[in-house]
Amino acid sequence: QVQVVESGGGLVQPGGSLTLSCQASGNLAMLYAMGWYRQTPGKPRELVATITAGGDRNYGDSVLGRFTISKYNDGNKMNLQMITLRPEDTAVYYCHARGREVAAQSDMDYWGKGTLVTVSA
Repeated sequence: QVQVVESGGGLVQPGGSLTLSCQASGNLAMLYAMGWYRQTPGKPRELVATITAGGDRNYGDSVLGRFTISKYNDGNKMNLQMITLRPEDTAVYYCHARGREVAAQSDMDYWGKGTLVTVSA
């Protein structure tokens, strides 16, 4: 089994900063990419940022220049540094990982349970 666990959400004032972390663990043979998505009630889940095993990064337009995704050397843990936060960044942030378990025949997508980020004065 593979587990994806987020941490670091909370309440922050507009203009403030926050860092989210995500750890993937379990019977993984390969981890191809990790990323963050966010969702607010009534809206579809949207891309925040992704990073591949090779270090290639991709960002959603609304966070470009304010958020930075990075991964640890072991590749199974990553951070999302968020600065200049806005009220519209308020959402549940979900960690995503794509990989393959030992002896598995195909790749899988794994999701965390989400962590709430609230940007409010």
